[in-house]
Formats: sequence, structure tokens, C-alpha cells
Amino acid sequence: MGTVDDYLEQLDPADRAAVGHVYDVVRATVPDVEQGTSYGMPALLHRGKALISVMRTRKHIGVYPYSGRVPAVVAESFADLDFDKGTIRFQPEQPLADDAIRAIVAARVAEIENPALRRRS
Repeated sequence: MGTVDDYLEQLDPADRAAVGHVYDVVRATVPDVEQGTSYGMPALLHRGKALISVMRTRKHIGVYPYSGRVPAVVAESFADLDFDKGTIRFQPEQPLADDAIRAIVAARVAEIENPALRRRS
């Protein structure tokens, strides 16, 4: 068990399914991720850096890619994405498409691999 698994156990079944699915897609996309925490949130880490956190809030499920750039970059390809700087939001009954999850992960992995991408142009 790890921090992400512990967090999932605390959620009600509908939220657990929605949040767990995002984590499952991330794990399938980047198989070497590890569980940890970042900014006090359970997270998956890639090469020791925070890759993604997915958490239930009062009004939505938030996807936190630890980047102010990633949500806007991904939204260019997914017009219906509800996002703000640093977060992407969805409801359990309207989950994120797997392709959107993979795009979020790819953009964040690219930043981890090349920190210059994080700089604003």
C-alpha cells in the first residue's frame, strides 16, 4: 500500500472508481511511477518529481498535474475540458476521457524530462 492507495480506500465507491480510473490510466501510461506526496496531496511521482494528484473536493474531482502550463496545453486538444491554472476538474458521472488523461501525463512527463518547458514563453 502507498499514499495513493490509502487515499482511494477513504473515498466513497463512486468517487473511488472515478479517481482510481485516472490513477490506473496514469500507471499504464508511465509504468515506473511511485506513490508519494507533494504539497500534502497523495501523488504519483516520476523520477522523484510529482507527476499527478487526483483528489475529491467538495464540488468536483480535481486533477493536479503540478504545472500551471499543462492544463492549458491539454485544453487546446480537448475543448470540453474544465480547467484553470494548475487544475483540471470533472464529475464522476462525466469522467475524463482516457486520451485526455494520457495527454495530461505526456505533457507533465515532458516537463519533468525537460524543465525548460516549464518556463513561460
